[in-house]
Amino acid sequence: MKLEKITERPETRSKRHYEDACAAAHALDLVGERWALLVIRELLMGPKRFSDLRESLPGISANVLTQRLEGLERAGVLVRRKLPPPAAAQVYELTEWGYESEPIFQALGRWAARSPLHDPTLPFSTASFLLSLRTMLDSERAKGLEARVGFRLGEETFLAHLTEGRIEITRGALDGADLIFTGMPPVLAGAIYGGQPLEALEEAGTLQVEGDRVLARRFTGLFPLPPKASKPA
Repeated sequence: MKLEKITERPETRSKRHYEDACAAAHALDLVGERWALLVIRELLMGPKRFSDLRESLPGISANVLTQRLEGLERAGVLVRRKLPPPAAAQVYELTEWGYESEPIFQALGRWAARSPLHDPTLPFSTASFLLSLRTMLDSERAKGLEARVGFRLGEETFLAHLTEGRIEITRGALDGADLIFTGMPPVLAGAIYGGQPLEALEEAGTLQVEGDRVLARRFTGLFPLPPKASKPA
């Protein structure tokens, strides 16, 4: 079903429909409900089961998650599909148009990272961590660097490819990785954004670094955070 037909049907509209022709207002009609954007964020790194989404969004109830998934499906942002055997599980996956939302998260992330009130000690999901790398990479610092960096994050593995000042990250095997980090997202975020020494994290047993250690040190310095905004007087 085409999106224009979906949005014309009253029963698919948000209860808080803005009745405003502005495209930004329509965007809020589609994804402005609490948790909707975070559901999309979790799917930007690939399909997930309902249980996986609940685990990565610990504050959401099953009922609210169901409502958000149904609303985003009606809006054409995501689809449900069944994996082939032996998995035979139902997963939720963004549509091509849904994946086009990533720049929104990058812009919001860079803007909100400047907030003096941002608390980096709060829970940090795998998708949030990986998307932050795609958002905060400094292309000048990464210029001329060609490398493959693997991540073992819990039960999932991801391979990042750095080339031409850009970073691409895909879920999958770590074959051909020059460097592999094993740890949880908050630990890696502490090394990359918090300046915690890799050696200290290794000694604490919270991080494992395999491969090119020179690359590891350089990699953690590729993602500078923007300066904090000043608080009003």
